[in-house]
Amino acid sequence: MTDDRIRKRSHEWLPPEPDFERMKALPGLDYLRELYLGDPRRVPIGQLMGFHPVRFDEGVAVFEGFPAEWHYNPIGTVHGGFAATILDSAMGCAVHTVCKAGFGYTTVELKVNYIRPMTRDTGRVSVEGRVIAAGNRIATADGKITDETGRLIAHGSTTCLIFPL
Repeated sequence: MTDDRIRKRSHEWLPPEPDFERMKALPGLDYLRELYLGDPRRVPIGQLMGFHPVRFDEGVAVFEGFPAEWHYNPIGTVHGGFAATILDSAMGCAVHTVCKAGFGYTTVELKVNYIRPMTRDTGRVSVEGRVIAAGNRIATADGKITDETGRLIAHGSTTCLIFPL
Protein backbone atom coordinates (compact mmCIF):
# COMPACT_ATOMS: atom_id res chain seq x y z
CA MET A 1 0.00 0.00 0.00
CA THR A 2 1.34 3.46 -0.88
CA ASP A 3 0.72 6.67 0.97
CA ASP A 4 -0.41 9.37 -1.50
CA ARG A 5 0.64 12.05 0.99
CA ILE A 6 4.32 11.24 0.48
CA ARG A 7 6.19 13.98 -1.31
CA LYS A 8 9.32 13.54 -3.43
CA ARG A 9 12.07 15.93 -4.33
CA SER A 10 15.02 15.67 -6.67
CA HIS A 11 17.84 17.99 -7.55
CA GLU A 12 20.89 18.03 -9.76
CA TRP A 13 24.40 19.31 -9.41
CA LEU A 14 27.73 19.17 -11.12
CA PRO A 15 30.57 17.31 -9.38
CA PRO A 16 32.40 19.65 -7.00
CA GLU A 17 35.74 20.21 -8.64
CA PRO A 18 37.54 23.09 -6.96
CA ASP A 19 40.08 24.53 -9.35
CA PHE A 20 42.97 25.21 -6.98
CA GLU A 21 45.18 26.53 -9.77
CA ARG A 22 42.48 29.08 -10.66
CA MET A 23 42.01 29.88 -6.96
CA LYS A 24 45.75 30.53 -6.67
CA ALA A 25 45.70 32.80 -9.74
CA LEU A 26 42.59 34.89 -8.99
CA PRO A 27 41.66 37.16 -6.11
CA GLY A 28 38.75 35.72 -4.11
CA LEU A 29 36.18 38.12 -5.56
CA ASP A 30 37.04 37.17 -9.14
CA TYR A 31 37.12 33.47 -8.34
CA LEU A 32 33.67 33.56 -6.71
CA ARG A 33 32.16 35.50 -9.57
CA GLU A 34 33.57 33.02 -12.05
CA LEU A 35 32.61 29.91 -10.08
CA TYR A 36 29.21 30.73 -8.62
CA LEU A 37 27.77 33.14 -11.11
CA GLY A 38 28.90 30.97 -14.04
CA ASP A 39 26.88 27.90 -12.99
CA PRO A 40 25.63 27.63 -9.39
CA ARG A 41 25.17 23.86 -9.80
CA ARG A 42 28.93 23.63 -9.28
CA VAL A 43 28.34 24.17 -5.55
CA PRO A 44 26.17 21.23 -4.42
CA ILE A 45 25.12 22.61 -1.00
CA GLY A 46 23.14 25.42 -2.63
CA GLN A 47 21.32 23.00 -4.89
CA LEU A 48 20.55 20.68 -2.00
CA MET A 49 19.33 23.39 0.38
CA GLY A 50 17.57 25.65 -2.12
CA PHE A 51 19.66 28.83 -2.13
CA HIS A 52 21.95 30.58 -4.60
CA PRO A 53 24.24 33.61 -4.87
CA VAL A 54 22.91 36.88 -6.22
CA ARG A 55 26.00 39.07 -6.20
CA PHE A 56 29.53 39.46 -4.89
CA ASP A 57 31.28 42.75 -4.21
CA GLU A 58 34.40 43.59 -2.22
CA GLY A 59 33.59 42.46 1.34
CA VAL A 60 29.96 41.59 0.51
CA ALA A 61 28.14 38.45 -0.59
CA VAL A 62 24.39 38.28 -1.18
CA PHE A 63 22.41 35.05 -1.46
CA GLU A 64 18.73 34.29 -1.69
CA GLY A 65 16.86 31.19 -0.69
CA PHE A 66 13.43 29.72 -0.56
CA PRO A 67 12.34 28.10 2.72
CA ALA A 68 10.31 25.03 1.86
CA GLU A 69 8.32 22.32 3.51
CA TRP A 70 11.21 19.91 3.07
CA HIS A 71 13.25 22.13 5.44
CA TYR A 72 10.73 21.55 8.26
CA ASN A 73 11.59 20.26 11.70
CA PRO A 74 9.14 18.26 13.87
CA ILE A 75 7.44 21.41 15.23
CA GLY A 76 6.32 22.64 11.81
CA THR A 77 8.82 25.39 11.04
CA VAL A 78 11.96 25.55 8.92
CA HIS A 79 14.86 23.97 10.79
CA GLY A 80 17.44 26.42 12.11
CA GLY A 81 20.08 24.62 10.10
CA PHE A 82 18.71 26.25 6.94
CA ALA A 83 19.36 29.73 8.38
CA ALA A 84 22.77 28.67 9.73
CA THR A 85 23.82 27.18 6.38
CA ILE A 86 22.81 30.13 4.24
CA LEU A 87 24.34 32.60 6.74
CA ASP A 88 27.58 30.59 6.81
CA SER A 89 27.67 30.66 3.01
CA ALA A 90 27.03 34.40 2.72
CA MET A 91 29.41 35.42 5.50
CA GLY A 92 32.13 33.00 4.39
CA CYS A 93 31.89 34.14 0.78
CA ALA A 94 32.04 37.77 1.95
CA VAL A 95 35.36 36.88 3.56
CA HIS A 96 36.48 35.08 0.40
CA THR A 97 35.88 38.28 -1.62
CA VAL A 98 38.72 39.97 0.29
CA CYS A 99 41.18 37.08 0.00
CA LYS A 100 44.21 37.74 -2.18
CA ALA A 101 45.04 35.38 -5.02
CA GLY A 102 46.52 32.21 -3.58
CA PHE A 103 44.57 32.36 -0.33
CA GLY A 104 41.47 30.58 0.91
CA TYR A 105 39.44 30.58 4.11
CA THR A 106 37.55 28.29 6.42
CA THR A 107 34.97 28.98 9.10
CA VAL A 108 36.28 28.50 12.63
CA GLU A 109 33.29 29.95 14.51
CA LEU A 110 29.65 30.59 13.64
CA LYS A 111 27.00 32.29 15.76
CA VAL A 112 23.34 32.55 14.76
CA ASN A 113 20.54 34.49 16.44
CA TYR A 114 17.03 33.43 15.39
CA ILE A 115 14.54 36.30 15.54
CA ARG A 116 11.40 34.85 13.95
CA PRO A 117 10.49 31.49 12.44
CA MET A 118 10.48 30.67 8.75
CA THR A 119 7.86 28.50 7.07
CA ARG A 120 7.11 27.57 3.48
CA ASP A 121 4.88 30.67 3.43
CA THR A 122 7.77 33.03 4.26
CA GLY A 123 8.71 33.27 0.59
CA ARG A 124 12.06 34.34 -0.74
CA VAL A 125 14.64 35.33 1.85
CA SER A 126 17.66 37.51 1.19
CA VAL A 127 20.93 37.00 3.02
CA GLU A 128 23.72 39.53 3.07
CA GLY A 129 27.14 38.74 4.50
CA ARG A 130 29.49 41.64 5.14
CA VAL A 131 33.12 41.65 6.27
CA ILE A 132 33.72 43.47 9.55
CA ALA A 133 37.51 43.13 9.65
CA ALA A 134 40.07 41.16 7.67
CA GLY A 135 43.70 40.66 8.56
CA ASN A 136 46.34 38.35 7.16
CA ARG A 137 45.11 35.28 9.10
CA ILE A 138 41.73 36.10 10.67
CA ALA A 139 38.60 37.75 9.30
CA THR A 140 35.22 38.42 10.86
CA ALA A 141 31.90 39.01 9.15
CA ASP A 142 28.26 39.42 10.02
CA GLY A 143 25.11 38.54 8.16
CA LYS A 144 21.38 39.14 8.12
CA ILE A 145 18.46 37.17 6.74
CA THR A 146 15.42 39.25 5.79
CA ASP A 147 12.13 38.40 4.16
CA GLU A 148 10.69 40.15 1.10
CA THR A 149 9.25 42.94 3.26
CA GLY A 150 12.64 43.58 4.89
CA ARG A 151 11.75 42.01 8.25
CA LEU A 152 14.73 40.53 10.07
CA ILE A 153 14.48 36.74 10.44
CA ALA A 154 17.95 35.90 11.78
CA HIS A 155 21.41 37.39 12.05
CA GLY A 156 24.81 35.97 12.75
CA SER A 157 28.53 36.42 12.88
CA THR A 158 31.56 34.37 11.89
CA THR A 159 35.27 34.16 12.40
CA CYS A 160 37.25 32.73 9.51
CA LEU A 161 40.83 31.56 9.20
CA ILE A 162 42.62 32.82 6.09
CA PHE A 163 45.37 30.53 4.83
CA PRO A 164 47.67 30.12 1.80
CA LEU A 165 46.56 27.46 -0.67
